[in-house]
This record gives sequence, C-alpha cells and structure tokens, in this order.
Amino acid sequence: MRITVFGATGRTGGLVVDRALESGHDVTAVVRDPARLRQADRPGLTTVTADALDPRAITEAVAGRDAVVSALGPNGRAATTVCADGAHAIATVMRTAGTRRLVVVTASGHVVDDGDGPFTRLVKPLLRRYLRAGFADFARAEAAVRASGLDWTLMRPPRLTGAGPRPYRTALDRNVRGGVTIGRTDLAHAVLAALADPATIGRSVAVGY
Repeated sequence: MRITVFGATGRTGGLVVDRALESGHDVTAVVRDPARLRQADRPGLTTVTADALDPRAITEAVAGRDAVVSALGPNGRAATTVCADGAHAIATVMRTAGTRRLVVVTASGHVVDDGDGPFTRLVKPLLRRYLRAGFADFARAEAAVRASGLDWTLMRPPRLTGAGPRPYRTALDRNVRGGVTIGRTDLAHAVLAALADPATIGRSVAVGY
C-alpha cells in the first residue's frame, strides 16, 4: 500500500512510519524539517517537505496514494488549531486527488461515553480543563473528518507512554473500559491495523491496555 503520513517527525507519527515500512508499505512522510526525520535513508520512504496546513503544498504528497494517516498533534497546552486546520487541508486535497482512505489520530480524553468507568468519568472533567486547548482542537478535527465524505477512521488513544509492545484492546465507537494508557508503539500498530480493516471505516477506534 502507498501511504502518506502527516506528523511523521512526531513521536507517534515516527513510529507509524517505522511500522509501515517494516510491513512493506511505500511511505511518503510529510515534514517541515527533513533533518528531523530519522528514517530518511530507509528503502521505501519518500520525503516531502511541506506545510501540512497548506492544501497546495501537500497535493504532491497525497495524489496517487492509497491512504493517508494524520498523526498531527498539539504541542503543549497553548491554544492551537493545527489538528483541525490539518484535517481540513488534508481532506480537501484527498477529495480533489481521489484518495479515499484516511486515518486520523486524536485522543479519548475529550470524549465521555459508555466505555468509561466511574473513576474515568470522575477524572476526565479535570483532565479536559487542564488540556482544554488541545482537546478542543481534537474535537474540531474530528468534526472536519466526519464531514469530509472520505473513508475515514478516528483513532482515540488515552494517555500515551513508552510502553510496549504488549497486548492491547480496542473498541469501536466507545472508549476502552479501564484502558487509561497505551504505548506509542502499540498505537502505531493499531493505526496500521485499522487502516487495513474496512470494518473501521466511518468509525472511531479507541485503544488501551
């Protein structure tokens, strides 16, 4: 599969690139600073230097690909629109280019649903207050993805750690009960698994231990 990864120099995006290359996919990494891409010389990897928020700049990276993964994320607690703006730009280009499959990584922290236990329901309002800027950006990004008309999947991890690889759980359209952490390595595995699974199209996929 020919996969384009946005956020490829981030901690999650970099592992998605690793996993995709190890699985034999052709990967296009969209980056602002190629020097930060540690996989630069690996076979199967193409690097495109572009601003992910500029539709004109990313057309080359999306056209002719089978799927797109966005691991764009907020940097710190400051107000940001990077995830929402990125989702809008990526979806716009995908529709024009005819690329249908889109997987976007957000988070589970801004969502309270039937998958949450009593403790999680108690903690989440505090977490959302502390991380309100980033969570608001994720919510706007999810709305853009849902309205895109593409074959989308939303990946919703809880708190990210350096753990793994180890067995993890997933749930469709609800959070994972008791799954309060996930290692980035296992999140990357789950992203690639969802990408290949038609049952996840038009769904959110929560992950957790």
